[in-house]
Amino acid sequence: MTALLTIIFVLFVAIAIWQMVKIFDLAQVGKSNSQIATDEDNKINGYLMIAFMVFIYVITFLSLYYLGDLPLMSNSASEHGEEIDNLMWISMIVIFLVQTITQFLLHYFAYKYKGEKGRKALFYADNNTLEFIWTIIPVIVLAGLIIYGLFTWNDIMNIDEDEDPLVIELYAQQFSWKARYSGGDNVLGKANVRLIDIDRANVLGVDENDPNAQDDFITSEIHLPVGRKVLFKMRSQDVLHSAYMPHFRAQMNCVPGMVTQFAFTPTVTTAEMRQRPEIVEKVKNINELRRERQAEIEEAGQELLYEFDYILLCNKICGKSHYNMQMNIIVETQEEFDAWAKEQTTFPNSLN
Repeated sequence: MTALLTIIFVLFVAIAIWQMVKIFDLAQVGKSNSQIATDEDNKINGYLMIAFMVFIYVITFLSLYYLGDLPLMSNSASEHGEEIDNLMWISMIVIFLVQTITQFLLHYFAYKYKGEKGRKALFYADNNTLEFIWTIIPVIVLAGLIIYGLFTWNDIMNIDEDEDPLVIELYAQQFSWKARYSGGDNVLGKANVRLIDIDRANVLGVDENDPNAQDDFITSEIHLPVGRKVLFKMRSQDVLHSAYMPHFRAQMNCVPGMVTQFAFTPTVTTAEMRQRPEIVEKVKNINELRRERQAEIEEAGQELLYEFDYILLCNKICGKSHYNMQMNIIVETQEEFDAWAKEQTTFPNSLN
């Protein structure tokens, strides 16, 4: 709320200054002052351009210093995460270098070729060599990034049949997630939205007569075994959602009427991630802020202290309660996962 009020205040101040400038300009009508820029005006504008360039660089380097450790470009917890992070860092470095060079040239030339009486700036009306250079360089750089991205995407999306990935269905609906595990046979039973029966708690529309569905089980929390590839099959009941698992560098749209998929291999258990120094520091900072709002949090019936968990989010604005579409993901050892799976109720036994 404070930030919003600050923005509104700054906006009103800017409007007031703008109105005062307009009044000042109107007051000059009829006076002998010329509106044509003089050499002194151009010199001031030239220095202002240099000052603004310095301002941009100072802000950029301060941002890198204080915010350089981007939270979503570190702490990857999947096998392909490093490839995604490398691609992101390369893109960021290229963008930073191009921005630094072009901003310098833009502001420096504005200063160097500022208007002066009797002076004419050097220019080229037509230069095919220059046009070729500033066309071919972006083409080469962008082509390299795109090709690298395509190879990375293909490596991520191609699934080796010999890997025998654990198959899990993610079911999205306004405004919650459900996970359906494929059970002992590792094959999901058939499902269709026309088979949804709320009265019998068949909320995913699973076909009760399909033999492959008999050992499926449905959960509201995702458990994954570390080191084993997981293949997510994704459906949506109503509108377009997007399954986003940031620490696993995984995202895929959930589209009504079709099944999409994404696979990855978790490499860091939840317990191991909680012990990382940067995560410990992050949790500490969050809990300090939550203690300051203790009364408000307890009144809302929420847990006061935060503990790190991997999370599944919806990355599409799917309605007014979009923010509620969250589900915890727990990565654990194979033994822990097997013990948890044995405790789950299979699909037929969960029906009313």
